[in-house]
Amino acid sequence: MKSVAEQMALIERGTADLISPEDLKTKLERSVETGTPLVIKAGFDPTAPDLHLGHTVLLQKLRHFQSLGHEVNFLIGDFTGLIGDPTGKSDTRPRLTREDVERNAETYKEQVFKILDPDKTRVLFNSAWLGELSSYDMIRLASELTVARMLERDDFKTRFEGGRPISIHEFLYPLIQGYDSVAMQADVELGGTDQLFNLLVGRDLQRSHGQEPQVVLTMPLLEGLDGVNKMSKSLGNYIGISESPDNIFGKVMSVSDELMFRYYELLSDLGMDEITALRQDMEAGRVHPREVKVRLALELTGRFHDNEAAEQARLNFEQVFARHELPDDIPEYNAPADDEPVWLPRLLLDAGLVRSTSDGRRMIKQRAVSVNGEKVTDVEVKVEARGEVLLKVGKRRFCRVVFGDSSASR
Repeated sequence: MKSVAEQMALIERGTADLISPEDLKTKLERSVETGTPLVIKAGFDPTAPDLHLGHTVLLQKLRHFQSLGHEVNFLIGDFTGLIGDPTGKSDTRPRLTREDVERNAETYKEQVFKILDPDKTRVLFNSAWLGELSSYDMIRLASELTVARMLERDDFKTRFEGGRPISIHEFLYPLIQGYDSVAMQADVELGGTDQLFNLLVGRDLQRSHGQEPQVVLTMPLLEGLDGVNKMSKSLGNYIGISESPDNIFGKVMSVSDELMFRYYELLSDLGMDEITALRQDMEAGRVHPREVKVRLALELTGRFHDNEAAEQARLNFEQVFARHELPDDIPEYNAPADDEPVWLPRLLLDAGLVRSTSDGRRMIKQRAVSVNGEKVTDVEVKVEARGEVLLKVGKRRFCRVVFGDSSASR
């Protein structure tokens, strides 16, 4: 086990809130003296089946705790997920069904072990103890916090003052998330900055149950590819950890030089001394920014796939972008030949290059679509349904459409 000073340095890297450093130091000193690892808690409601790099900021910090020899408890909120976390919401969040929760929870487990060491991770479900609470237990738990305390939360306060409804079950969410810390006897709980109120409730409830309060550690929300808004699927500025090696590598290469170092700090396994040296070398002109970015793209692509796939993605990227050549593995779509030409947005959808014809129209308007190497700007353009057509959307999506397969359908 590393010294307390070494552990503090790694734990504090990239953090937004640490409440409190003194409490954490005391817990670490006791851990080193007794050889007993700290119990680290991070909860995830399985509200969506796919994780992106923004989600992995927290997982990376859990991985730091694992490397220091502590016990990481990855808590899947299968009970709290049925309520719906109101954090940051201007309206009541729709509740998930039991089927949604179970399906998403399985997907979560598959994805988190691309980052966490499965041999050093305990996967827990909070229904194991919350499902056992009686009505009496829940009423007693609800008596431990006041409505005034709940309205200290910015989102609740804003909704209350704006006359927007707040359901009673939403008040229960911070309470039962806090009770998770009591049930798990957590020493440290991690969350995003938007979770600070809920994490502090855990400290309050542990005190009232006679436990030493947990240390609260929050991680910042990662900016997306646009460098402005937080990474979000709805904004389209995300890098999914289940995406192809080419997509992950290419998207990392698209980030700005400034944002690149934000990703290094929050996502890379490199030490801060190495990252600082890289930045200094780049700013002094001793190394090109592209080389620094390639190193990050290789690391992240290799983490979610493997090093061989990452290296191949690098070669593909250089072939397509640096040398302006076509990739070797362009997917093919067989379509039936027809005397009638095909509307291009429909063809883009059938070829799997866009999510909908509306998405196809939008990409054409953004001058992001090429047919046989020529940019297309007319959303009503039609393509002759014969021979072969090379389609390209954005910088990385290609498809070769081969007309003539009578069994294919549009």
